[in-house]
Amino acid sequence: MLHTIVVRVATLALLVWVVSIAVFALVLLIPGDPTSTLLGDNATPQQVAALRASLGLDDPVLVRYWDWLSGALHGDLGTSMLTSYPVTQAISDRMAVTVSLVVLALLLSVLLGLVVGVLAAVRQGSVFDRIALLGSSVGIAMPNFWLGLVLVTFLGAELGLFPTSGYVPFGESAGAWVAHLALPVVTLAASGVAEVARQTRASVVDTLQLDFVRTLRAKGLAPGSVVVKHALRTALVPVVTVAGLQVSRLFGLSVLVEAVFALPGIGSLMVQSVFDRDIPMVQGTVLLATVVVVTVNLLVDLSYGWLNPKAAA
Repeated sequence: MLHTIVVRVATLALLVWVVSIAVFALVLLIPGDPTSTLLGDNATPQQVAALRASLGLDDPVLVRYWDWLSGALHGDLGTSMLTSYPVTQAISDRMAVTVSLVVLALLLSVLLGLVVGVLAAVRQGSVFDRIALLGSSVGIAMPNFWLGLVLVTFLGAELGLFPTSGYVPFGESAGAWVAHLALPVVTLAASGVAEVARQTRASVVDTLQLDFVRTLRAKGLAPGSVVVKHALRTALVPVVTVAGLQVSRLFGLSVLVEAVFALPGIGSLMVQSVFDRDIPMVQGTVLLATVVVVTVNLLVDLSYGWLNPKAAA
């Protein structure tokens, strides 16, 4: 097991390094000159040249990449071209918003999806099962940003049940924190609940047909005990894969959700940085997202060994 962990960590570290090269190169391909954004169209050639020299934009690409990479390895992602604010600090300031949004959406997706999927599987062919299948199809097909706009319009603007925008830190008011995140979390989790429920139902239905489940039933174990204590653990392997993929998906969709609900998270910071051609900020936010996704995938891989020892062999 230790050998497997070391190999996978080394492989993923190599992947992060390759992605860092791709991120650095792609940001350089964004059209336009960042000095135009900072100085405006009326800047003189001397002002442009002085700014490019101060930002290191005239250095060779390899030198710029090495300076950026060595700084990132020491926790320094540079400073914003627009505000001279440290990128690491800017990300840290907005981390709580995005983490709260993604973690709550993931918990809602997994917990509600598992419950719906298991109930649909044990009641296969029932009215509940058919409603769950229809609901999961609608949830997967429905665009998240469209659902967000509907929730903002009816539950926020029309009925006034929830705030339509903004964010309040948990430390200031727990109630306001929940109220401001309620609609964004539901918007972000809708498709996740549908996918987890569908995968759980299919996996539990298949598992209930296996011989060891029939044996347990023949020995007289209670149906609930057979499902929860024995069949569900085997059925969780593909469900964990879906849940792991949800993390990457939720981080991507959080960019849209933060825009719809005007949340000051990392996604909105990334989008604004692209429009402003704030190269260090774009590189820092994208690299952080990559590290998070890679780390989650590693944890998902390692969880296979616990859920199904044969898979780790």
